[in-house]
Amino acid sequence: MARTRYAPDRGLTSRMLVTMFLLGLVYVAFVTAFFVIAPKLGPAVLVIAAGLLLAQYFFSDRLALFAMHGREVSPEEAPELHGVVDRISAMANVPKPRVAIADTDVPNAFATGRNQRRAVVCVTTGLLRRLDPVELEGVLAHEMSHVAHRDVAVMTVASFLGVVAGLLTRFGLQFGLFGGFSRNRDQNTGLVLLAVIAVSAVAYAISFLLTRALSRYRELSADRAAALLTGRPSALAGALVKISGDMARIPTRDLRAAEPFNAFFFAPALSGGLSFSALFATHPSLERRLAQLQEISARLSREGA
Repeated sequence: MARTRYAPDRGLTSRMLVTMFLLGLVYVAFVTAFFVIAPKLGPAVLVIAAGLLLAQYFFSDRLALFAMHGREVSPEEAPELHGVVDRISAMANVPKPRVAIADTDVPNAFATGRNQRRAVVCVTTGLLRRLDPVELEGVLAHEMSHVAHRDVAVMTVASFLGVVAGLLTRFGLQFGLFGGFSRNRDQNTGLVLLAVIAVSAVAYAISFLLTRALSRYRELSADRAAALLTGRPSALAGALVKISGDMARIPTRDLRAAEPFNAFFFAPALSGGLSFSALFATHPSLERRLAQLQEISARLSREGA
């Protein structure tokens, strides 16, 4: 496959490698501890988690479209949108992804698919109503860079430990609430159950923080790649400001329905309420993203002078 014209990001590559290495260490420690504590449960849980991982990896495009009620559209149905995607594909030297639209007023976009041949880029009707063609080009260039950098495949693999640990924590707590911690049970059984929950919770917390840190850098990397490819960082910044500002006008019910998919989105759908620490965020702050785009704009201006 030909090399894409998206700017390479050695920082993203190194962070991916470091994150995978750290997750591997945690995974080895977790599996070792778990098989020591509860050797009979280990194989079954790993089989279930591996099945979920494979389903997410091979069917991520279909699952994401189904969850967001998106539908693929033909060039005849959405000629302007296809025209923008065609232009970015040509600029970036990447295969054209499938194009979809989700009928929701939440202004956003996402791209998914385990590789460039299976990719799909989806925009919402709310986004199409709010952005001009240049801003839309910046957003779609951002999303398509995720595919070019294989972010979906990497994040799917990176989330495997979290899936396993999360399942064990949930099952352990449910089992405990429905009698696992009962005094009538053998004391050793209760201790084993508590140990499983504790180890799983720690592994989940560590993997969660590592994958969220990687996710935030992925977004900065995609902003950078899109700005350099299009040569219009100000257009991407304008889209960010518009989308973030208009999120506050979206009904809370719609935002809450979209929040579970924040990791996929161009900009997070936030319904207000509690202010989460930056450590838990899927995206860097708006200020951080705009500052990077401003730096890129200044650099491009100097180089063009």
